[in-house]
Amino acid sequence: MSETVIELEGVWKIFGDKAEQAMKAVKEDKLTKPQVLEKFGCVVGIADCSFSVPRGEIFCVMGLSGSGKSTMVRHLNRLIEPTAGKITVLGRDVLGLNQNDLRVLRAAHIGMVFQHMALFPHRTVRDNVAFPLQVQGEPKSTRWEVSQRCLDLVNLDGYEDRYPNELSGGMQQRVGLARALASDPEVLLMDEPFSALDPLIRRQLQEQFMALSADLNKTTVFITHDLDEAIRIGNRIAIMKDGAIVQIGTPEEIVTNPIDDYVRDFVEGISTLKLVFAHSVMERMVDYQWQHGDDLSVAPRVPHDTDLSGLIDISTTTDQPVVITDDGKDVGVVSKTALLKGIKGGDN
Repeated sequence: MSETVIELEGVWKIFGDKAEQAMKAVKEDKLTKPQVLEKFGCVVGIADCSFSVPRGEIFCVMGLSGSGKSTMVRHLNRLIEPTAGKITVLGRDVLGLNQNDLRVLRAAHIGMVFQHMALFPHRTVRDNVAFPLQVQGEPKSTRWEVSQRCLDLVNLDGYEDRYPNELSGGMQQRVGLARALASDPEVLLMDEPFSALDPLIRRQLQEQFMALSADLNKTTVFITHDLDEAIRIGNRIAIMKDGAIVQIGTPEEIVTNPIDDYVRDFVEGISTLKLVFAHSVMERMVDYQWQHGDDLSVAPRVPHDTDLSGLIDISTTTDQPVVITDDGKDVGVVSKTALLKGIKGGDN
């Protein structure tokens, strides 16, 4: 089982002068967000949020503006103090840390990338990236060596002596990512880092980030309002509404089994061709053989994690159903009827 790196348990944030009273009333009287605002003049930022993130996972949190996603991610490094709940990062009780230990956690173990990077305009690219190491008191030779390595990772070799105003928006965002990587943190917190960029640049940075995350085995909480982006980069997705987490699941689970109308509206129109896999639409081998008794010895075979797009490509070349394998064993069958139902989605 993978090591749990981040864990939230029943975390609440209520903004306002009467937050403690409101929190007590929420627990005792089950007040809703509008009732808390009406009775106490307080705003519920996040409501009873719980989830865990294993090492190396990209965990995407998405929702509309005001859903609480940015508020939530700022609790992980305690930029915002929760009203109630428990937060554990890298085995440490974040709420129990004193200010010095909290600074060490932020500086050495957690990197954060914002939508607007706020690079220092008077510092070169190299010095911007090296800044976290300067705060830690590292010598200049070490800072420059690490800065160069991080700039190489994000394909900015040759821009070390440029200033932020000499770079495009996408390049500035890569400087921000390099700066977050400079202290080699185990955890990355990314708050809509690519949302202000043009679509083409955005896609390129998404691909680069996914490759870096895999190579460096970073555990990432990635905030976005864009479902396409969440599906593209997330191992799992949490969808938020009014401060609460509505559903957590893989992209396939979210798209094929939305928990309510809110999530259903989000995923409407999303293509399933790259999200739904053979193991989700196949019939078990024993059931198929019992019903049909076909000779499948010459049928094409594909792994269980082949997506619908791949199944379509195979199906167009044969009249046979497609046999699904797992670890070299035949485990299921996808007929053309099952494939069409999988493409259509819904209750089918």
